[in-house]
Amino acid sequence: MYLYSLLAAMLVIFLIFLVPKRLKVWVATGVVSLVAVAAIAVAVMAFCDMKLDAVEFTTTLFGAESFAIDKLTALMLVIISVASVATVLYSRGYVAGYLERFSSAHISIHYTALVTLVVSMMLVVMSSGGFSFLFSWELMTIASFILILFEAERQDVRRAALNYLVMMHIGFIFLVAGFVLLYNVTGSANFEAIQDYFHLEAPLPLFVILFIGFGMKAGLFPMHIWLPEAHPAAPSHVSAIMSGVMIKTGVYGIIRLMQAVEDGSLLYSVGLIILISGAVTGLWGVILAAMQNDIKRMLAYSSIENVGVILIGLGIAAVGHAAGSPIVGMCGMCGALLHMVNHSLFKTMLFFSAGNIYSKMHTTAMNEMGGLAKHMPITAIMMLFATVAICALPPLNGFVSELLIYIGMFNGVGSGHEVLYSVTGIIALSLIGGFVVLAFTKLYGVVFLGSPRSHHVAECTEVDNQRIVAMAIPAAFILMIGLMPQFVIHPIALVAEAVTGTDPTLASIHFGSSLETLSYIGIAFVAVVALLYVLKRRAQRKRVVTEGPTWGCGFTALNTRMQYTGESFSEGLESIGRPLMKDTVDGRAVDKGEIFPAPHRYRIKHSDKVDSLLGRWWVQMMHRINEYVMRLRTGRVNNYITFALVFLVVVLVLTLFGVL
Repeated sequence: MYLYSLLAAMLVIFLIFLVPKRLKVWVATGVVSLVAVAAIAVAVMAFCDMKLDAVEFTTTLFGAESFAIDKLTALMLVIISVASVATVLYSRGYVAGYLERFSSAHISIHYTALVTLVVSMMLVVMSSGGFSFLFSWELMTIASFILILFEAERQDVRRAALNYLVMMHIGFIFLVAGFVLLYNVTGSANFEAIQDYFHLEAPLPLFVILFIGFGMKAGLFPMHIWLPEAHPAAPSHVSAIMSGVMIKTGVYGIIRLMQAVEDGSLLYSVGLIILISGAVTGLWGVILAAMQNDIKRMLAYSSIENVGVILIGLGIAAVGHAAGSPIVGMCGMCGALLHMVNHSLFKTMLFFSAGNIYSKMHTTAMNEMGGLAKHMPITAIMMLFATVAICALPPLNGFVSELLIYIGMFNGVGSGHEVLYSVTGIIALSLIGGFVVLAFTKLYGVVFLGSPRSHHVAECTEVDNQRIVAMAIPAAFILMIGLMPQFVIHPIALVAEAVTGTDPTLASIHFGSSLETLSYIGIAFVAVVALLYVLKRRAQRKRVVTEGPTWGCGFTALNTRMQYTGESFSEGLESIGRPLMKDTVDGRAVDKGEIFPAPHRYRIKHSDKVDSLLGRWWVQMMHRINEYVMRLRTGRVNNYITFALVFLVVVLVLTLFGVL
């Protein structure tokens, strides 16, 4: 098997490097599509309870391991497959603008890394643990690091990629420490051994170590600082698959940890940790998102917020099960799992939309846009579609998953099972929902509505059809889940049952009818909107439609400066968001005393204070190390020979004392 896998990988790499520039994407598309079809086929077999033999092998480091597929793995494979196919299709149009700038080898490396990322994510969710899991995890990190470096000539890209690499390896150290500790106690480093460890030793230390390792990849507060830097630096299709899918591998690891917990008191403690982490992560992410004036930075912080929503659902599920309420547990787990699916869909669409804008405007700064809906109408419709979904508004998919989490929390309040924590979750999720609406109203309004703020807007045109088709893939699933949630909940409940052990029929019994009613309402709403549109078009056929300037509220000399900017839109959040941010200001704002203000240059960047506290220490440390190392570079050969002799003497002494 290893030989065949190695030969297949070499063949794919050879083909990508061999074919001309414009054909490399088709090789990558073919490979990713084949892998995705195989993964979905295996996932369907797992959901149908068909027997799938595990691939077993032995390693010198962690002993016996295997690649196996259960229902949770099957769900992750579906998420990865759908997003990966859409991503590689979208990349053709996006990368086309760089073909003249970059060499054939550069494009080849990019698509090799993209295929590697897809395969490594699938290996991560199929690995039983130990060596195979850590190897796949590291392969995923290296592949995504290379993808971020697509425009490596830019200093900000190199800095963001290095920041990402350092933070991911800090998390990797925690994962290695956790698996080594697991192996030392149980003699096995597989995920199944975690359950044995929890019976033999104090469970919380191992849980916290692995929770930090997985949380780094998921973007949990305060380990989220790589996200707002990496996503603006990466190409938009890379940002889409990293934000929509890759960070879910961290959530996947946390769910595996929950799955290993059997003791009620431990599950209660684990649930509190996850619930509090989710509430803080969600609120921190959404407040910072609402304050951003860059599209991709806003979407990056929004990903942090959505991870918080997922963790709130997982925390409620754990607390509900620990308190003896399977209904609360099932609602929370189903809502969290469905939101993982939903977020992968609408966040992929949002980053694709951002990529469309960037490829035409060559910037992601909101305040340089405005009125783009007239020049990029299909992108505007797609962005509106994804915006409604991420704001959890009916009849799209985001509403369904958050509704399930709310049902679980309201059941917790109604049944008296851990009322305080259910109320805490309700308050956190409702606040997050309100801020999300504010953030994405700002995003859509400032970018697509109003008047153009620069001449570049007038030069914009719609993107190619292939990118539109790539965006239509997640759009179709968003609409399907939103309009037919009663059919989607069954496989989600099967996964929830595999994780928690709860009877999956509870889902259909308890909220199946509610989802069915929601489906009828959603379909009726869409039908009414479509009917009104048809009637409107028919009515306009017999009328002459004239266009004129927008009413100026009595002003006679309007200009593009007399409209909301991104900063002014979210100005009301300053009292909340200011303590969380460190601002970098370029220029000077108009003073309140200026009756006739002269032209001003004013740009502001809102950075995360946690970034300066936790994310910059390694930069200073590397500068210090570099200063000390540079002192050793004397340029004299005799000094270098002396250093070598000192090293040999140290090795000899340590060997004599048995240290080496």
